[in-house]
Amino acid sequence: MIDQAQAIRLGEELPIAALQAYLQSLWGTDFHLHTIRQFPGGFSNLTYLLETNRGDMVLRRPPFGAHIKSGHDMGREFQVLNLLRPVFPKVPNPIHHCEEAEESPLGAPFYLMERVRGLILRSGRPEAEGLSAEQWRSLSRTAVETMVDLHGMDLSGPLGELGKPEGYTRRQVAGWIGRYARAKTGELPAMTEMETWMQAHFPPEQAPAFLHNDYKYDNLVLDPGDPGRILALLDWEMATVGDPLMDLGASLAYWVEAGDPPATRLFNVTHHAGNMTRQEVVGHYAARSGRDVSGMLFYYVFGCYKLAVIVQQIYARYVAGHTRDTRFKHLDKVVEAVAGQGLWALERGRIGA
Repeated sequence: MIDQAQAIRLGEELPIAALQAYLQSLWGTDFHLHTIRQFPGGFSNLTYLLETNRGDMVLRRPPFGAHIKSGHDMGREFQVLNLLRPVFPKVPNPIHHCEEAEESPLGAPFYLMERVRGLILRSGRPEAEGLSAEQWRSLSRTAVETMVDLHGMDLSGPLGELGKPEGYTRRQVAGWIGRYARAKTGELPAMTEMETWMQAHFPPEQAPAFLHNDYKYDNLVLDPGDPGRILALLDWEMATVGDPLMDLGASLAYWVEAGDPPATRLFNVTHHAGNMTRQEVVGHYAARSGRDVSGMLFYYVFGCYKLAVIVQQIYARYVAGHTRDTRFKHLDKVVEAVAGQGLWALERGRIGA
């Protein structure tokens, strides 16, 4: 009998018998699922651990009730893993992709990848409490350096075909403004002010790079014996090619400092002593990459705006009844806090205290 662990959130259970039958059609009747567990983090694509008689694997599927195709494209994320694996080894090995919802035992596309065992630091979890200031410092530096490595990859091959870098920044701003308009459940003046300011302050675009677009600590798998060493980078659903400072700005929106509003700690654990500040992150990135970061305020404001929209989209799904996950009940307050961070930076002309 297959055990679907109690930790799976209400309404997000997997159809066990149908999934087992599908996997046996791929790998034979001697393939058996033992346990299905849901990973606790994340508010976007849903991630499950499948324990089988042939080892552990991870299943990724879109969230229930989501209609945001570009952010939940399982086939594209699977393709990204396949293209990255030979040139950027810090990614899980992709195993299988079920493309058509009609053929899927889940009623939605999904893919399977290897499980990379290691330490993942998530907000609200105890794993982060035991790290020393020196370990946090080491991790924050390594995280920045890994982003620089990612942005330095050769785009002359297939990776370069995964995006359209020309006009990327303007398209992103317009796109996220449109997403917010569709997901709004009320008026928030800070969002309007950021929209107006960004549209009037576009910086010159940098030379294009490959972007992760969701780069934060809880997407890093770390070596438990050396938390400053990154084993794998997860969640490539928004990866593309474009201005690398857009990627850095989005990451900085997640990069919470000790004096930031408590609600923003939902996304990261960078407020622990020893982590670099946002300004130090920018300085280290500039020193390692050689890129001009003088326009970083724009990218940070955009990052805050984008993060607020992502949270608003999730909250709107909860309000509409598409998910019963109680974690989402008060996300409107988180939207306000993140938007407030962006407006604070805009008004003061700096990204940190």
